[in-house]
Amino acid sequence: MAQGLKRDSSGVSMPSLESLRRLAISESGFVFDPSSGHHFTVNETGLEILRHLQKEANSSELLEFLGQEYDSGTSELERDVLEFIGMLRKFVGD
Repeated sequence: MAQGLKRDSSGVSMPSLESLRRLAISESGFVFDPSSGHHFTVNETGLEILRHLQKEANSSELLEFLGQEYDSGTSELERDVLEFIGMLRKFVGD
């Protein structure tokens, strides 16, 4: 496992909490990592996911929250969250 990555209780490789908390995130969805210089834009759902992950939410808690907020199937939510977390790992430099 790469340094800085951790597995949450459901076995998902997550960026470290330190990496997530260093991100500068605007209300419009612009995300900047001052450590690596990477930047990207997320939509409203991406903002919610980032905010939950910055509060130490694991993937199970995040999926539960998103399931209550959005009318989507569990497998679709899980796939989308895993894809988003994969993108985060790529951009935060962990």
